Amino acid sequence: MRRYDFVFLVLSGIFLSSLVISNTLVFKFFDIYLPFVGIATLSVGILPYPVTFLCTDLISELYGQKRADSLVITGLVVSLYMMLILQIGRVVPLSHLQDAPIQEHYLAVFGQSTRAIFASMVAYLFAQFIDVRLYHFWRRVTKGKHLWLRNNASTMLSQLVDTAAVVTILFYGVWTTEQIINVIIAGYIFKLIVALCDTPLMYLGARIFRDIEAESRSNGLIHEAA
Repeated sequence: MRRYDFVFLVLSGIFLSSLVISNTLVFKFFDIYLPFVGIATLSVGILPYPVTFLCTDLISELYGQKRADSLVITGLVVSLYMMLILQIGRVVPLSHLQDAPIQEHYLAVFGQSTRAIFASMVAYLFAQFIDVRLYHFWRRVTKGKHLWLRNNASTMLSQLVDTAAVVTILFYGVWTTEQIINVIIAGYIFKLIVALCDTPLMYLGARIFRDIEAESRSNGLIHEAA
């Protein structure tokens, strides 16, 4: 397998696994100190999710917008498949080899996953497509320079859309408006911090895989502004 294809598969695998884990762990919460917020409550699912934006930005940089869009669509298909299997797991009868509490444990862990995955998919589609398009917008504006700018500027708006959408859909009618707003603010600040911290990784990836970017450009997959 060519390095060109192998790197894409690895980035895609990290993207998809981060997406699936985020959906699975969305209902476990923890407290953390954040600047400008203080002690904030966040979902464990938020930990791997910012990695998806790093992956799409890297794929946008190395392979172009079409590859990034195709990965976003693949993520949607994977989420739908995951939701289907979890629903099947809810309704199939429990084996006679297992105790009844196993079903209760399953429902406790995955019983609300349908709503979680639906909320995630809506937020995910809007945010990821916004991120990919903004990334290439800033790439054209800066004529391929200032990698830090397109990496962070595209993430700032897309992460705000993602955080506001997923928290609102997931907890509307469950939490108070004040609680929802507080979690949106805390989640957004956390994602911004992660986005700033992953900028060196973006530069490292772009440097290590310069040959991949050059090959994509020679194949007409990446277009610089004139």
